[in-house]
Amino acid sequence: MNKVIEITIAPNGLTRIVTSGFFGNACREASRSIEQSLGQHCEEQLTSEFYISQRTQTQQHHNQ
Repeated sequence: MNKVIEITIAPNGLTRIVTSGFFGNACREASRSIEQSLGQHCEEQLTSEFYISQRTQTQQHHNQ
């Protein structure tokens, strides 16, 4: 799976960062510098990918 960071900037200046293809805390690490550059952090919504550890994902890949 490809790793993607999607940034949306609304006309009112609010931004949204969506990551995909990252597992566990890797999504936060990948987007941290972008979030810091954009300013105030208001909300975070974690996806199911966040709760999958890299080890679990690697095991699933090997089983396929």
